[in-house]
Amino acid sequence: MNIQAQPQSISSSPLANARPRTAAARPTLLCLSHLRWGFVYQRPQHVMSRLRHSYDVVFFEEPVFGSVALHLDVSSPVRGVHVLVPHLPHGLSPQQITAAQRELLDGYLARQPLSELLLWYLTPMSLVFTDHLQAQVTVFDCMDELSAFLGAPPELIDNERRLMARADVVFTGGYSLWEAKRRQHGNAHAMPSSVDIEHFAAAREGLPEPADQASIGHPRLGFFGVIDERFDIELVAELARQQPQWQVVLIGPVVKIDPASLPRYANIHYLGAKSYAQLPAYLSGWEVALMPFALNASTRYISPTKTPEYLAGGCPVVSTPIRDVVSRYGDCAVVTIAEDAPAFIEAVECALAAKADGHVAAHADAALKGMSWDATCNAMKEQVECFRSR
Repeated sequence: MNIQAQPQSISSSPLANARPRTAAARPTLLCLSHLRWGFVYQRPQHVMSRLRHSYDVVFFEEPVFGSVALHLDVSSPVRGVHVLVPHLPHGLSPQQITAAQRELLDGYLARQPLSELLLWYLTPMSLVFTDHLQAQVTVFDCMDELSAFLGAPPELIDNERRLMARADVVFTGGYSLWEAKRRQHGNAHAMPSSVDIEHFAAAREGLPEPADQASIGHPRLGFFGVIDERFDIELVAELARQQPQWQVVLIGPVVKIDPASLPRYANIHYLGAKSYAQLPAYLSGWEVALMPFALNASTRYISPTKTPEYLAGGCPVVSTPIRDVVSRYGDCAVVTIAEDAPAFIEAVECALAAKADGHVAAHADAALKGMSWDATCNAMKEQVECFRSR
């Protein structure tokens, strides 16, 4: 590629002269993601791993910048899913970055036996290098209010407005977010993130202790997930300070915040990121699961997947009053809502008692009845197929 090229110099869409459809060819579902497939296993991986049975999934990630020449890494972490990572040299202007991504993606699509293209946006920012593509269906899977996150680009709001105008269907990661987006799109549907009950239910069977958790005492209060600006650092610090006999186990990568800002007490244990497959083994060794989310703009519309995952593992949950948690689980006997440190400590004491009395599983199962990623993905696919059949 000529690095000086501007976006308009890129050739037209590889779908402009679409190939004839064949009975054997499946639609290509191009998922445009701000999250990496190999990062925390969450909604995108759950959804795409299921939709691959109906579509050929291409998962296009944000670029990696380095000193290497412009190229596209292609891998297949699971059959039916191809992950594309654009590698771009340092020093490109925003216009050149857009042009480079467009050229790499167009080149890849031109080499595929495409019969039909479906676009699935996880971020509106991808629209700048894909707005020329002609798709049978365009989906905006709005997981979170990304404009409220730390470091969100200022142009994100305008790009979301443009994407809303183009999308055939909008899915939201929770009900509170749906209440906001349904005013912006006439075909918005709440599709809260779900749970793989069988995967996490293994934690109820008393799995072998992971080596880095085995030496930690009890009772254990655990959290797994991304530790970022949504994490209430002060609340966790106060919990650990006031209750030194409680062991706080924190699992997950630290992103967008300074690790030095995290509380350091002898009873707080940072175990780092773990794979999705490892999580039930850690959860199996906890008495209480925590959701210490800060109450700020970045958490206003979140619908944490951790709530049903913790419950599926047989662990009572203590959460700050995140709106979707309160509305969905506020009546569950093993999910307790607490706003400040004193209330959180009291809630943990109640959760420890609930764990000890052996009735957590029954209450958790009642709260999880009917939930599954399969059901969520089937509902999403139904919407997509409605537009494909038109």
